[in-house]
Amino acid sequence: MRLRDFLLLAAVCLIWGFSNIVSKTVVGTWHIPPLFFAAVRFGIVFVVTLPWLLPMPKPAWRTLLVGALMGGGNFALLFIGLQTASPSMAGVVVQAGVPITTLLSVLILHERIHWRRGIGIAITLAGVLLVIWRPGFAMSSGLLFVLGAAAAGSFGAILMKQMDNIAPLRFQAWVAITGVLPLGLASALVERGQWQASLAAGWPLVAAVLFSALIVSVFAHSAYYWLIARYEANLLAPLTLMTPLSTIGFGVAITGDRLDGRMIAGATLALLGVLLIALRRSGAPIVAVQERA
Repeated sequence: MRLRDFLLLAAVCLIWGFSNIVSKTVVGTWHIPPLFFAAVRFGIVFVVTLPWLLPMPKPAWRTLLVGALMGGGNFALLFIGLQTASPSMAGVVVQAGVPITTLLSVLILHERIHWRRGIGIAITLAGVLLVIWRPGFAMSSGLLFVLGAAAAGSFGAILMKQMDNIAPLRFQAWVAITGVLPLGLASALVERGQWQASLAAGWPLVAAVLFSALIVSVFAHSAYYWLIARYEANLLAPLTLMTPLSTIGFGVAITGDRLDGRMIAGATLALLGVLLIALRRSGAPIVAVQERA
């Protein structure tokens, strides 16, 4: 990989990691309703990517379903989870999307799992469970929502692998439009105090939303699509482990996340498992791009 492209990938991973901190601040500290935050974010993305909306990728039903899973469904569950979950733990738990996608590829795409990838799946899920499981055999509800977000993104990724290649900005446009409408309606129906909380947060919220929409969704994801077109996925996937590592680092430095022995052990297991899955010999993509926070 060229140094310029590696630095671009590192920047993308740092942006994704910092975005988890921003999202946690918005929904956890400023108490912005999560569905409202997601809807506003997708609204901005849709406005920016509107020129690339047409023609609609075919089949239409799959485009809408992929957009709903990887956009609205993924982000809604993630932001709900971040209301109570720490960014560091969320950054580890969301790695469950890699083995989930691999297992779904077997069930839906009829791919075969090599023994090394099977071990990687088991190790990743063991690490995630170690992070999620709480004393008394009860699981953190926030992290369960994060796990649901990973599952939604994984299912969307599998469906996307069955489609023709879609231009990054066109895909972003359809993710946005399938997210902003249902999320906006859901927020209006079930959430309260959206505008009061937004006014109380003030201009920092405006900056956070613009960062999430323009820097994370439009720039970072489009840059990653560009890198996928140039390099094999089994080269890129291990390097994207910089994302959870940066999330943990930012979480400790900015939001005061605590790293106890169980968290460190779980994170180590999860990332080791993802690495084993990613380093398969095949040059085919191990996982389609999933939306990050």
